[in-house]
This record gives sequence, C-alpha cells and structure tokens, in this order.
Amino acid sequence: MILVMTIVPHSFGEMITSAAIEKGASGGTILTGRGTAANSFIQMLGLGDSSKDITYSIVEEKILKDVKQNIIKTCENKKAHFGVMFCIKMETLIKSGNPGEELKQKDGDNKMENLYQIINVIVNKGYADDAMAAARKAGAGGGTIIQAHGTAKEGDAKFFGTEIVPEKDYLMILIPSEKKNQILDAIKNLECLKKAGSGIIFCNEAQDFTLLGKQSE
Repeated sequence: MILVMTIVPHSFGEMITSAAIEKGASGGTILTGRGTAANSFIQMLGLGDSSKDITYSIVEEKILKDVKQNIIKTCENKKAHFGVMFCIKMETLIKSGNPGEELKQKDGDNKMENLYQIINVIVNKGYADDAMAAARKAGAGGGTIIQAHGTAKEGDAKFFGTEIVPEKDYLMILIPSEKKNQILDAIKNLECLKKAGSGIIFCNEAQDFTLLGKQSE
C-alpha cells in the first residue's frame, strides 16, 4: 500500500481526493495548514504564505499509476506550481474493524525513486516559524505548518521525552535528500529546542515527487 499525499491551496483538497476516489482509492483525509515559503526557486515545496489543504489517500499498488495520473490531469489547468504530490511507502497497515488483518510491505516491493525527504518538527505553539526560518537559512525553500494539540495537561505525560502540552505546531518541510543533514543541524540547535521536552524532529522518505498545475512551456 502507498500513501499518496498532496499539498494544494485551501478548498481544493476535496477536488484531489475525489480524483483519487474516481480511480479506485477508498477515500481520503484532508488537513488544513499554512504555507511558509520564501520567494525562491524551491518555494514550490512550501507553496507560499497562505492556507493549504494537505490530503492523504491510501491506494493499492495496482491503481497507483491511475490515481496519480488522474490527480495530475485534474490540476493541469491550474496555475503553475499549484501544488505538489508525493508518495510514502507504508510498511504496515491495520484496518479498523479488522484487528486480525495486518498488511505488511514485502522487502523489494514498490521501488520508487527517492530524491526527497520530509522533515517533521513538532514544537510548542509559536515556535514553528523559528524552526522554518532556521531551515530556510540552511537551504530549505518552505514548509507547511499544521496547528495541533496534545492530549494531556502540561507535565502529565511525555511522548518520546516531550511534554504533551495543549497547543502544538506541526511543521512539515519537503526537501531534496542531499540537504537533510544541514537542515536538521540548523533546526536542532535552535534555542527553543534546547530545553528537554520542548520538541521532537523525525524524518521520512518522500518518493515519486510531482509538481501539480500547468507545466512550464
């Protein structure tokens, strides 16, 4: 199974998930976030300082090509750099209502070109812009911030050593793989992350990256 993700302007998430469902996806999930891109060539990875829809669709390998092509076709008359699409290989999938059914990815399946990484930063509310500024100085073009919240009062519980406080910022930065280490170093050395429990950072591969919208002539 493959997770197909897109980042597009707010209110267009339904259009993307509908295109995926048309070609066999069982459904989709839409989150709302805020883009943080600067004016640079790689701003397409953050898509500007405006509201964004982040879509998630889980698809089977046999329909992946058709789903991707239909999403691209749906966006082809939109402006250039309208959005981005990328895929994440799912190692394990457990479906609700079927606790005995666990689908695991076989080694060697779904080999896709891996040129991008997603850096995920979860920090206390108000610090995502600091993390993004540090990442941009280190070579990132932009990211997307999603408002989130913890599930306990401050000091009640910890997640990987991070205090769970009510308000969080979740920053996703899509970058070329070769820039991963320098950007991670820039973020983790921020003053706001020096206190134990003030945030976590993790990374995952973003495969099969595609620009959505009108293509350059």
